[in-house]
Amino acid sequence: MDILSLVGIMVALVAILGGNLLEGGHTSSLVQLTAFVIVAGGTLGAVMVQTPIRTFVRAMKISIWVLLPVKLYPEEIAEKIVNWSNIARREGLLGLEAIAEEEQDAFARKGLQLLVDGSEPEIIRSILEVEIDSREHQDIQAAKVFDGMGGYSPTIGIIGAVMGLIHVMNNLADPSMLGSGIATAFVATIYGVGFANLLFLPMANKLKSQIHSQTQFREMIVEGVISIAEGENPRNIETKLQGYFQ
Repeated sequence: MDILSLVGIMVALVAILGGNLLEGGHTSSLVQLTAFVIVAGGTLGAVMVQTPIRTFVRAMKISIWVLLPVKLYPEEIAEKIVNWSNIARREGLLGLEAIAEEEQDAFARKGLQLLVDGSEPEIIRSILEVEIDSREHQDIQAAKVFDGMGGYSPTIGIIGAVMGLIHVMNNLADPSMLGSGIATAFVATIYGVGFANLLFLPMANKLKSQIHSQTQFREMIVEGVISIAEGENPRNIETKLQGYFQ
């Protein structure tokens, strides 16, 4: 669980709702189902128009990373790589075959299999970097879905506010409803700006940060596997890999 994300959302809500109460406002005045439907539905619809279905589905899947990020263990994998290099020096690359079959990380397993197959270092790097680039591109595009939501949400909120004002203008004959009607209309603007700046844009940036960390983690594996293929000293490999998580 990413506690910072959860605490950040709570702090933002408490600050906004608390500020509203300090000014004598009522929390109930900020709860408007119609405004929520307009902003949430309009934003979702707009981003679906601009996004390929595969990217949209991926965005929904990785959104959980905001609260439950993918666990990465750079120190542990670095230790494994050094151990693999020692085995390779003692038994040759074929000695890694059994380890490759048992390795849990799919990317590391692929690198080990390429080693066991006797692939040249340049070929190994090329194959693994293609996978890194492809996965990073797909995930970044998915994260940008929330950037899109953050861009559309305030504008949809303004549309909701204008629709509310039109409704108010249609009821000018009843002055007693003007104040509450205008206040209700502007709730849509609050929802639009709030969703964008408290939820969608922070989510996009958090996801991009995690994608970068995952890419760096895989790049460390590539460097380790290539170093083994080139027959580097295990101590030198360990020193090189420590630079990724210091």
